[in-house]
Amino acid sequence: MDRSWWQDTQDIPRLVRAVYACISGPADAPRDWARFRYLQHPRATSLRTVVEADGSTRAAVFDVDSYIADVTPFFATNDFFEVETEQRVQRFGQVAHVWSRYEARPALDSPVLLKRGANSIQLCHEHGRWWVFSTIWDNEREGVTFDLW
Repeated sequence: MDRSWWQDTQDIPRLVRAVYACISGPADAPRDWARFRYLQHPRATSLRTVVEADGSTRAAVFDVDSYIADVTPFFATNDFFEVETEQRVQRFGQVAHVWSRYEARPALDSPVLLKRGANSIQLCHEHGRWWVFSTIWDNEREGVTFDLW
């Protein structure tokens, strides 16, 4: 384990930035899945909103390993850099909720916007560190915009 990983878990904004760093990179570049797993609680889940061809939506739910398996083929062939553009943290005791708006681009300095969206991230402080327990996200699209934020 890299010592900086522990530091990532001591500060909520830093933890969220670390998650984004783990999933970002050029096509075929290995993602830092060991770091990603370290940031996630062993029982963490992720939920992606999927928009079907008819416009209906469904939830795709993953544990950490099934999420990694799901996104690895995409990352192998696509440049993808997801960057936080705004963050709101609400904390009560040992639990915290983070609203994190993001943009995805094919390179950090690219003018090409692949997508924008928002992550709802639930954290818990346990054993002297913050853990990601749940991440739920949706992408901006017609009828789902940041005007409501």
